[in-house]
Amino acid sequence: MTDTDDKALLKQLRVEQPRFQGIVSGHRACLGCGEALATRLVVEACGPDIMIANATGCLEIFTTPWPESAWRVPWLHSLFENTGAIAAGMEAALKAQGKSTKVLAFAGDGGTFDIGFQALSGMLERGHDVLYVCFDNEAYMNTGIQRSGSTPHAAMTTTSPPGKVRMGKRHLKKDIISIVAAHHIPYAATASVAYPSDIRQKVRRAMAIEGPTFLVIHSPCPLGWGHDGSLSIEVARLAVTSGLMPLIELERGELTGAMPIRTPHPVSDYLKLQKRFAHLFADDPKAREELVHLQALADYNIEKFALHSLGDDPQDTDGADTVTRGGMRYA
Repeated sequence: MTDTDDKALLKQLRVEQPRFQGIVSGHRACLGCGEALATRLVVEACGPDIMIANATGCLEIFTTPWPESAWRVPWLHSLFENTGAIAAGMEAALKAQGKSTKVLAFAGDGGTFDIGFQALSGMLERGHDVLYVCFDNEAYMNTGIQRSGSTPHAAMTTTSPPGKVRMGKRHLKKDIISIVAAHHIPYAATASVAYPSDIRQKVRRAMAIEGPTFLVIHSPCPLGWGHDGSLSIEVARLAVTSGLMPLIELERGELTGAMPIRTPHPVSDYLKLQKRFAHLFADDPKAREELVHLQALADYNIEKFALHSLGDDPQDTDGADTVTRGGMRYA
């Protein structure tokens, strides 16, 4: 068979064998919700032999409005603060029964960076065979867009409004991936909804590992970030290509992979699309100072993780979009 025939056959198989859907349409997510897309991609990559512990938050609310459910896999609602503990208990029970079903823990940044961190840390330290996925939309979106430990520096939320004293949130975004990696777990990674194939590959890598694994997925929230729902992927991609959201992998605490940036963008391209950063573009010396600060943070990330593209690598921030399900690429 020729390459053309191979591609035609693969495309036909993709049509005839639809992807597994563990979460289906009809839920109540906002238009352009990055968390909804990220969840679908993760569950597709995992397959049906999974059980999920899901923290209180947007995902739990919009997928399970009583008496309906968008889930097609075993799913359990945990509290905001104990998802790691609930997932650990589920994993221990399955192990005691001799079952190989993989347990996943789903939570937002509030339930991971802040309220649920103690339970997460215990789960990691004890070595439970659980894939923990944090859908990072950078604030407590479900309860009114309050700032969290994940909220970026200078971002506006309902509890970090810009004013005369400060330009939005005063503190830096918590470096959760380094904190998690410091537990010496087998695998931890960051991902973005702008790069679906990268998410699938990292999920499959984590699923194949025995022991605790961790994935944080940058997931735009049109409501909380103040951008049109149609721009979610563009906004997510600019977060990566500006250097503010490095896509990296760590094993036993050591950096083992990073997606290079072929065409870096200034952070202003990312920020100006979102109302939560609108105050930074006012004619104000403090605003200009914060823009310089955020650009410096992005530049630091690019240097720290060596995100420089060395050429037309199909796995960099431009070429990664051509990578399809199963690791196959089409011209």
